[in-house]
Amino acid sequence: MSEYLFPFHKKKYIKGRNENNTTECILCESLKKDSTIPSLIVCHTPLTAVCINLYPYNSGHLMIFPKRHLADIRVLSPKEEQEITTLSKNFMDIIDGLYHPSGYNVGYNLGESSGASISHIHRHIIPRYANEIGIVELIGGSKVLIEDPKTTLKLVTKAAQKFKFQIENIIF
Repeated sequence: MSEYLFPFHKKKYIKGRNENNTTECILCESLKKDSTIPSLIVCHTPLTAVCINLYPYNSGHLMIFPKRHLADIRVLSPKEEQEITTLSKNFMDIIDGLYHPSGYNVGYNLGESSGASISHIHRHIIPRYANEIGIVELIGGSKVLIEDPKTTLKLVTKAAQKFKFQIENIIF
């Protein structure tokens, strides 16, 4: 039963490694469509990308990031910042339609001391639900997920393809 609770192999993922690959940045490698990296990319623009979090806090947990490998939001170009903000709003609407959360946590973890497990900056969009903490989470310090991230990828990608985006040049 303990294998069902996340994370399965998060330590390897955080370090950017799996059995077949060693990489500096898991987000950069996922953009290259490396078959040894679990790519959960929903879509991308010329400057940014959206992916499902492989180790989500809740179903629908997304990450939006610049394609350039950056470690600090203060070096985002105005266009990158604009795309990340617009994609955040658009995908919150998509998640609202799919999962009906009662709130969101939205933000960045910058630096190792903040809890950032990936140095490539990324904005988290985390759907939150009333009364979401359960006994397993409270006692075990673990989170029980009700949906595989690959299922989330299929649902979000399908919904996103039907969504009228407020941003140009979306590629699915």
